[in-house]
Amino acid sequence: MSRSVSNTLSRLVESAPFNRLVTVIILFAAVLVGLETYPALMERFGPTLHLLNNLVLALFALEVLLRMAALWPRPLHYFQSGWNVFDFVIVALSLLPGLGTYAVAARLLRLLRVLRLIRTLPDLQIILGALLKSIPSIGWVLVLMMLLLYVYAVAGVFLFGQGDPFHFGNLHTALLTLFSILTLEGWVDILRIQYFGCDRFELPDPALCTQPKAQPLLAVVYMVSFVLLGTLVFLNLLVGIVVNSMDEMRKSLQETRLPPPGSLEQQVQEVQARLREAQGMLEALVKTQD
Repeated sequence: MSRSVSNTLSRLVESAPFNRLVTVIILFAAVLVGLETYPALMERFGPTLHLLNNLVLALFALEVLLRMAALWPRPLHYFQSGWNVFDFVIVALSLLPGLGTYAVAARLLRLLRVLRLIRTLPDLQIILGALLKSIPSIGWVLVLMMLLLYVYAVAGVFLFGQGDPFHFGNLHTALLTLFSILTLEGWVDILRIQYFGCDRFELPDPALCTQPKAQPLLAVVYMVSFVLLGTLVFLNLLVGIVVNSMDEMRKSLQETRLPPPGSLEQQVQEVQARLREAQGMLEALVKTQD
């Protein structure tokens, strides 16, 4: 392959229209996977959908080959980019033979093609990079949240286990209850059971209400403090970590796009030297004419 052909392919695969076309194909592949979830459509248009899936796969394989050919005579440099490796793995897995007997695996592999949108949209790459970069900090926040859940679960069993065995009968039940409260789903009803007692505010399983016990003050302090700490404080911590990571990602991208200060100063000095040289040549030309 000649250098001119390689340069032409390089301009093609890096052009905006080509990448927009790839994005459209990925979205079309996502629509095809979604249509396969309807049995009626599969019975009526199954062969057509399979044909379109094969066409999409062929286009993906052609895209990978074009990107590798654009790097000729070093096509293996294609694998120096993590996103290129990601694309290649998805396409290669989709091309594996013998998946006909594993329909679910084949559909899941086709579903992975939707993730290629991350490769074609730079903003998604920034978001994903920020999430991956914030994983260590998020991990410590989750550890602290698990400690909070454990402490409140044990306290909930001791305080409300007899009056509400459905939600606080044992440790794992209390942990499940508190985890549902973190989603702010139904926590008011749980509060009312502890506030009024299971005889006045019925449990989901009324047969478990054998020792009704109303604890208004403890119920309010317990629930309100857990909701404030578990949902508001920790949620804001997680959001703050992700936002900070996104800012760092954007700054690092801007720094990589800008030339280093030393090279910029060197370029300015070269321009000034050429201007002085041109000015000297112009003055000499004026003197010869005089």
